[in-house]
Amino acid sequence: MSPRFFLSYTGVRLPLQLVEELPEAALRNRNTWFRAEYDAQGTLIRVEKIVYGEVEMTHRYTYDSELRLHEAIVTFADEEPQVMRFSEASA
Repeated sequence: MSPRFFLSYTGVRLPLQLVEELPEAALRNRNTWFRAEYDAQGTLIRVEKIVYGEVEMTHRYTYDSELRLHEAIVTFADEEPQVMRFSEASA
């Protein structure tokens, strides 16, 4: 599936809730935007925050069989990835 592009996100829960989808042509006029990848079922599996053409942050998501968030791996620039696992009760 082709990536989709967004201006921002809302909320503080994971996975990120992306807002204001942008056409790819609009990215030339932006310094900051989000690139999102979805699986064949339309579930968000990866988000990258792009700042001045560089990846500043990456989120990778995996889900359980009920499509509840199972794991999020968050990486900021050159830092070590942070792995967050979610139990059924907190997902």
